[in-house]
Formats: sequence, structure tokens, C-alpha cells
Amino acid sequence: MATYIILSRISPGAFGDPKDFKKLATSVSAKIKSECPGVKWRESYFTMGRFDIVDVVESEDPRQVERAAMLIRGHGHCRTETLPATSWKEFMAHI
Repeated sequence: MATYIILSRISPGAFGDPKDFKKLATSVSAKIKSECPGVKWRESYFTMGRFDIVDVVESEDPRQVERAAMLIRGHGHCRTETLPATSWKEFMAHI
């Protein structure tokens, strides 16, 4: 199963009160689970850098990862960047 990193920046107008973010995140998560059953979420992190959220997902089907990123963009009001990723151990084994 391939690993992908989805980097997201939340749009300034995505929600009014920071407390509303939890409802937005729950809604987007439910939509992804419903529409992208082949995407398995491994980890999510909130960061204080260029991107607000870093999600680590796995999938056999890159189209489902693309769909998940589009749902994050459309329903989560974010800009996303998706990167295929290889574990360090696997990468080093192939050098």
C-alpha cells in the first residue's frame, strides 16, 4: 500500500470561531470516509509552519487520495499539496 502526505493550509474564512474548526474537521472526515473507502488515515498533525495540517494516509488507489484531497479543499476550505512518500527504511534499502 502506498503512503501519501497531504499538506493543508486552512483558508482565513473557513470558520468564524476557532471552536467551529472541530465541527468542520468532523464533517470533512466523515465525507472522506464515506466517499474514499480505500484511503486509510494513519496520522494527522496540526503544525505551526507553512502548512496547518499534515495528514499521513495510505491507499492502493491514487485516485482515491486525489478525491480525498479535493474533499479537503472543497469542504474543508483548504489549499492542499499531496506528496507520495516512501519510508526511510524502504528508501535506504533501494539505494
